[in-house]
Amino acid sequence: MFERVLKRVREKICTRQFVMTLHADEEMNDDELTIYDIERAILTGKIVQRQRDAVTAESKYRIRGGTVGGDKIEVIVKESLTGKVVIMTVYRP
Repeated sequence: MFERVLKRVREKICTRQFVMTLHADEEMNDDELTIYDIERAILTGKIVQRQRDAVTAESKYRIRGGTVGGDKIEVIVKESLTGKVVIMTVYRP
């Protein structure tokens, strides 16, 4: 259902056109994850849900994928107005 979105997000990850929020960085560290885990989850995962911000109506996507070590994680991303992917948060489900 979200194949085109996932393809664009993956292209941005592969070409390093992404930013990570401070919150996502803190959550990544709290869960003992690396940026490689985040990238792998996005590159091998699937979008399991689209969420809409009630105020701005922006879409963000919940991607479930695997880490380098094979653990399951979820990453919340959105596409910014600048064309970059914003990694908003990451967590273990």
